[in-house]
Amino acid sequence: MIVGLGVDAVDIARVDQLLTRHPLRAVARLFTAGEASYAGSRPDPIRHFAARLAAKEAAYKALAGNELARAIGWREIEVVAGHDGSPSLTLHGRAARRATEIGAARVWVSLTHSDNSAVAVVIVEAR
Repeated sequence: MIVGLGVDAVDIARVDQLLTRHPLRAVARLFTAGEASYAGSRPDPIRHFAARLAAKEAAYKALAGNELARAIGWREIEVVAGHDGSPSLTLHGRAARRATEIGAARVWVSLTHSDNSAVAVVIVEAR
């Protein structure tokens, strides 16, 4: 049974502006070390940072519903690349507690990007 659904689109040019103006501060505030390392190792890092921001916002929407969910921080939702390159989400802190609260058994994520936009869909499935 689906207990949460979120979708988000991020303008890649806006992420580029943010990371150009405040590179160290923005990366440290928004991304885990693993996410920063992954995106930084790609040929076009901004695209991958934008896709991760879209995934975090989509996950935030999928977990919405109470005060705990509203307090979830950016680094409490982590996009992890699998051995085959496919993305998955690891939830930490309040995000993990909220997932437990709604009975999440699995969290699905799909990412895509074009030259202009990055889009993510997150589905939270219960037992």
